Amino acid sequence: MNIIEFVSVSKHYRMGEVNVTALDKVNFSVAEGDFVAITGPSGSGKSTMLNLMGCLDIPSAGEILVLGKSVASMSESELDSLRSRTFGMIFQSFNLVPVLTAQENVGLPLHLQQLSRGEIRQRAMAALQAVGLERFAGFKPDQLSGGQRQRVAIARALACRPKLMLADEPTASLDTENAMALVDLMKKLNTEQGVSFVFSTHDERLLQHVNQVVELHDGILTGLPAAQKVAAPLSLMGARQ
Repeated sequence: MNIIEFVSVSKHYRMGEVNVTALDKVNFSVAEGDFVAITGPSGSGKSTMLNLMGCLDIPSAGEILVLGKSVASMSESELDSLRSRTFGMIFQSFNLVPVLTAQENVGLPLHLQQLSRGEIRQRAMAALQAVGLERFAGFKPDQLSGGQRQRVAIARALACRPKLMLADEPTASLDTENAMALVDLMKKLNTEQGVSFVFSTHDERLLQHVNQVVELHDGILTGLPAAQKVAAPLSLMGARQ
């Protein structure tokens, strides 16, 4: 079953007097268990595509289906529930709250699911254990290394038990050792827990380990499986991330 599907999705932005086409009639889907990298030059629309996948933005045209249901038909409360329960977001800048411990950061989004404090603590610790950081639960972000902060960010997303993890340049701020440890962790979550991953990256270290690479370049999305290739090309002319 597809977790998410784009059906002829377009996205346009207005920049001053210029109308910018970021995505044009995109057809693309992500199935359970996928491990996909999106590559392409800066400004090619990678972040636009991730934001649309995570329902952080809405398309200008076309349809986005999540678990077979059209996003356009959902109320705002349904969208909030969808974001918190279906998607996990991993940001390049980590976006951790500096005054909270690792455990508190991981548990923060779980408050939106109206869980008890005990269950929030339990799920936060289980997520930290999954990324190998349970003994750092009481540490604040400034007491952790860059690689550890990225793992906390992954644990925060993982605690929501998402079907799909979306990551924007997840290894960009990491050295080689931490980057490869992060790749190993994501692959482990993919193979052992069945979590699907889609991420944007320029990192060749990461591209060597994915199951599928799609590329946004010169207005064309390439590397799609045969079943997803369509006659109409994906146009990203003049796009910006």
